[in-house]
Amino acid sequence: MAIVFNIQRFSVQDGPGIRTTVFIKGCPLRCVWCSNPESQKGLPEVAYRESICTRCGNCAAACEAQAISVTAKGVSVDRKACTGCGACVDVCAAGARTVYGKEMSVDEVFHEVLRDEHFYRNSGGGVSACGGEPLCQADFVAELFKRCQGAGIHTCLDTCGYAESGDWEKVLPYTSLVLFDLKLMDPVAHRRVTGKSNEKILRGLKLVAGTGVPLVVRIPLIPGINDSEQMLEQMANHIASFGSVREVNLLAYHRYGEGKYKMLGRRYRLGELEPQEDSRLEKLANIFRAAGLKCEIQK
Repeated sequence: MAIVFNIQRFSVQDGPGIRTTVFIKGCPLRCVWCSNPESQKGLPEVAYRESICTRCGNCAAACEAQAISVTAKGVSVDRKACTGCGACVDVCAAGARTVYGKEMSVDEVFHEVLRDEHFYRNSGGGVSACGGEPLCQADFVAELFKRCQGAGIHTCLDTCGYAESGDWEKVLPYTSLVLFDLKLMDPVAHRRVTGKSNEKILRGLKLVAGTGVPLVVRIPLIPGINDSEQMLEQMANHIASFGSVREVNLLAYHRYGEGKYKMLGRRYRLGELEPQEDSRLEKLANIFRAAGLKCEIQK
């Protein structure tokens, strides 16, 4: 069993072809730019959209944990008291509440995956495990991927790389492609913006690069944090040193997930940042091309 917070069909961003992406809850990192804040905590969470709330009070009456209160100033949620049970969602006629995450078995997820099997075969697509960090649920992902490969379905692991060697060993034998996020080379700077050092991540990258499993490195470009030419030259040289990386994807900064933070009662810390211009992105991509790497920009 695993806590899954979304199964996205007809995805074209998480690997080749048309794919079904399984989003697994829980991540060891807390990247300040994360566009999926609902993925970070490992248990179900209730999101609240204030703009469409009618303040009927049904949610407060249904909440056994007494985590919701309705006053003249509006509706407030005690996030520490909330258990994520979803009782408030069931009685919200306005649809202002959503539960992110539910427990699913491998059988249930595989059944969903098989619905679009013909699209995978016709497009060269398959199934991707994303998150959060899918290796936090390594046993689940390994079994799901094993079944997918047994059915002739391509499997893709989209990972931040922060995992133990034993978890890699469980999943990689059933993985057709790894999309590996690399944020920063400096461990101190990495800890400052993600909450963790990158030492385990760099070990994971070396491990994957040595297995022969097809590997694409993806770098989220965050203005003022990791998009200096000096930083990217260091990354390019490190990646090129393996000789087995298929390509590098530069992920342009965006703020698509900003609204989710408010819905979860959190603050988005990079609200003033603006995306890079196309000319800037192309200049940064050329750093990796100069190192002999194929490099694509994704927006």
